[in-house]
Amino acid sequence: MAPANIARTIFRAAEAWADKPALIAGNRILTYGDFVQAAGRLAAELERRGMRPGDRVAFLCADSIDYVLLSLAILSLDAAIVPISPGLMLDECAALLEHLDVRHFLADVAVAPDPAAGEPFRTPDLERTFRWASFPSRRPEPAGYAQLQPAFIRFSSGTTGASKGVVLSHETIHARTAAANAGLRIARDDVVGWVLSMSFHFVVTILLFLRKGATIVLCGDPLPQALVAALHAHPLTVLYASPIHYRLLSETATLDPRAFRALRLAVSTAIQLPEAIARRFFERFGRLLTEAYGIIEVGLPFIHAPAAGAYDGRLGRPLPAYEIRLDDGEVQIRGPGMFDAYFSPWQLRADVAPDGWFRTGDLGELLPDGELRLLGRRKAVINFSGMKIFPQEVEAVLDRFPGVAESLVYGEPHPEFGQLPQAKLVVRDGAGPLDIAALRAFCRAHLAAHKIPKAFETVAALPKTASGKIRRA
Repeated sequence: MAPANIARTIFRAAEAWADKPALIAGNRILTYGDFVQAAGRLAAELERRGMRPGDRVAFLCADSIDYVLLSLAILSLDAAIVPISPGLMLDECAALLEHLDVRHFLADVAVAPDPAAGEPFRTPDLERTFRWASFPSRRPEPAGYAQLQPAFIRFSSGTTGASKGVVLSHETIHARTAAANAGLRIARDDVVGWVLSMSFHFVVTILLFLRKGATIVLCGDPLPQALVAALHAHPLTVLYASPIHYRLLSETATLDPRAFRALRLAVSTAIQLPEAIARRFFERFGRLLTEAYGIIEVGLPFIHAPAAGAYDGRLGRPLPAYEIRLDDGEVQIRGPGMFDAYFSPWQLRADVAPDGWFRTGDLGELLPDGELRLLGRRKAVINFSGMKIFPQEVEAVLDRFPGVAESLVYGEPHPEFGQLPQAKLVVRDGAGPLDIAALRAFCRAHLAAHKIPKAFETVAALPKTASGKIRRA
């Protein structure tokens, strides 16, 4: 028996709460009943234009209700979504389409690199204007592709290496959402505030929220005004955001702490949560942040709220469905909802992880109480005269110094010492010039001598990937 299509699973569940709001964005509100009907009409139009099961559909759209509607419409036809991040240049987009042998391209003209390309695509169910283009198949399908019933093909962030197309099937998404909900416990009465990029954060979260009948409030644009307005206007029970969003909230003087009156869960994800941001948020609002550690190949194996606010890199214990182990310090994970394949080059999961254990590339240590603490990325480790330095550990200290908004620690090659730790610093708005002597003294109070950067450079911004992670190489 074929695994259930995740979109059709959501549609069937929605019959029980047809009158409940599903999606809210500003003044636009769609009930579950409206949502299912609109997605069905869009699916019929896509099918009329030639979309078929197994087709790879490059989808580029700004975060919006339209993004969710079209995604569910595509998935309901058993086609596979290739999410394209807004902001890609034209040549980058063209290379991706060629690389994945994409069959269709559906692009929001407001963010598309070439808004004139393709035919107009607009229906009464959509607020945005799109372009539609179809392409002939150039290559045979990889062996075993169709049998997987792929739903998403998403590229990893590529922070330290080349990106790979990660293939996720409908069966995998079902398993992932069920496993993640052991930690999130999303229910029908939840009202979820959403600010993350849908092109990078959709599979486990948005699909889980809809599957459970929660109301999703889209409040990411413009930041932080839309988020503050949503907190004041809606009784949010869950906030799903990244560390930078929590920093912005902490710095917003107009935000009334009573806006968090209904909040039961504030999740921080996308990047490791800096201790300084977590403490600042707690001091301002009296709320502890819950850190979610996600990997596109694995899902959300860790969802952890530190006891007494001890944010020291701990991820806690894995969710019940997952196992962890260390191999030479590298974190390996095994559990449900593991990725199905890499598309480029084509590799089935069994070829990458024959024993079921996925090598994350993250370094960690298991503490006596069984909790996992992250130490950094294997490729990011700095070797200073044989002593290993984990950049994230140093960055956590630098980020606590007054006036520092964020930092990047890296190794500069040296003929005698191997690598010298150095730091780039972004100064917080209005903080004025940094006192480097005071910063060095602060480092000496919190770091071993060999870990202290040998040089500091202030910069306007740090290099980032499309998903917002710091680019280390």
